[in-house]
Amino acid sequence: MAKQERIKDKTTASSGGSATMGRLSTEEPVNALVEELIGRTGARGEVTQVRVKILSGRNEGRTMRRNVKGSVRIGDLLTLRETEIEARKITGSQTGRTI
Repeated sequence: MAKQERIKDKTTASSGGSATMGRLSTEEPVNALVEELIGRTGARGEVTQVRVKILSGRNEGRTMRRNVKGSVRIGDLLTLRETEIEARKITGSQTGRTI
């Protein structure tokens, strides 16, 4: 009987609302403007850490660090799915390098 209850619990827990499945927050995606290139990170340097300014949403006007994969320049617009989580600072000799 305990096995049947566990199976029943798993099926009821996984049948949440499809609108919020896989999303970190309930907010809509927001635009952010790249203000500064901080440095390269990642195992092979494939990620660029940038400082962005949030242009809309709940955190409008806030400046934060984000990691971006791919080519990015100052003045680019990024679309962020969430604005609560900020990237960790790059440590080591990489800080202060010009890109």
